[in-house]
Amino acid sequence: MNRTADYEFTIIVPLYNEEDNIPNLEKCLSSYIRNGKLKTCVLFVDDGSTDASLEGLRKICSANDDFFYISFGKNCGLSAALKAGFDHVGSGLAGYIDADLQTDPEDFDILLPYMDEYDMAIGIRVNRNDTPFKRFQSRFANSFRRMMTGDGATDTGCPLKVFRTSAAREFPMFKGMHRFFPALLLLQEGARYKEVPVRHRKRTAGVSKFSIWNRMMSSFADCFAYRWMRSRYIRYKVAESDID
Repeated sequence: MNRTADYEFTIIVPLYNEEDNIPNLEKCLSSYIRNGKLKTCVLFVDDGSTDASLEGLRKICSANDDFFYISFGKNCGLSAALKAGFDHVGSGLAGYIDADLQTDPEDFDILLPYMDEYDMAIGIRVNRNDTPFKRFQSRFANSFRRMMTGDGATDTGCPLKVFRTSAAREFPMFKGMHRFFPALLLLQEGARYKEVPVRHRKRTAGVSKFSIWNRMMSSFADCFAYRWMRSRYIRYKVAESDID
């Protein structure tokens, strides 16, 4: 039995070589669970870490009844880690936050109220605590993505999101597709998302896994891949059946 099915909300936390952040993750996420609006658990997805991250996850999951983990045998990337999270969540709602905790778990309570009406709620980072060059990369990449996909989203790179689990499982996932969740959602007939301002803070431990290449250049290629996929995306409705 999937123990996350006993909860209303599961927070997916992908991580790769974040051993220095494990204590802070335990502290912040356990605090949120105690005070959150919904019955909540955490599902860590270790993306084949080569440091002591997995050992740290085993320790905190053993000490916290609401913490669970899965681990890859090798590094597969953020999109794969998120897909694994979606595939293994048993609750009706799934959240996503990065292990660097540059967004605050408490802000899930800003997004969750919109899930009665929407299929996804995504954060927009305000007062971003990043370098000017990193902010420029983000603005440029977001503008290009909006032009290419027509999704209208402001900040798809914000690592604070809430999904209806059923909608997230319908995303056609490929490497790099974590940048396109609003566009992927809009492939589903009638699906809608809401953008909400959230807080942003500096990384306090570990190092960023993103460079100018995988932040900007690869995302440009992914935009063309998305447009190709969108033109071939299969939609259908059964009008009549005698199966039942």
